[in-house]
Amino acid sequence: MATAKKAPAKKAAPAKKVAPAKKAAAPAKKVAAKAPAKKAAPAKKAAPAKKVAAKKAPAKKRTVNAAFMKALTPSAALAAVVGNSPLPRTEVVSKLWTYIKKNKLQDAVNKRMINADAKLKEVFNKAQVSMFEMAGLIGKHLK
Repeated sequence: MATAKKAPAKKAAPAKKVAPAKKAAAPAKKVAAKAPAKKAAPAKKAAPAKKVAAKKAPAKKRTVNAAFMKALTPSAALAAVVGNSPLPRTEVVSKLWTYIKKNKLQDAVNKRMINADAKLKEVFNKAQVSMFEMAGLIGKHLK
């Protein structure tokens, strides 16, 4: 991160050297006062383009973690919601969310909270669960 802070400082120094040269030429052209303002705008747009290119260069394809793709058998309580067939953990969470949205179990005021119905109460052992707690509680019902 320290190198990222140094790089913009180096870029700013040449820009300052270029700017006085433009100012010297500007008094000669007093007729077009709007032209220097337009020239300054493309210089600002060029800098973000370089930053975007720098962000894309280190991006690499992520590999899938095999633990997430392993098919796990749900318990009887969880099978009532997602089905009996073995599913990967990601699919179990996905099917739970479809069940929650289909039955309108998200809290109206705080969308992060899930109001459990009879089937989900067996899985969560609570009347209301945070969506962040949900994944941890599901893990106990997968083998």
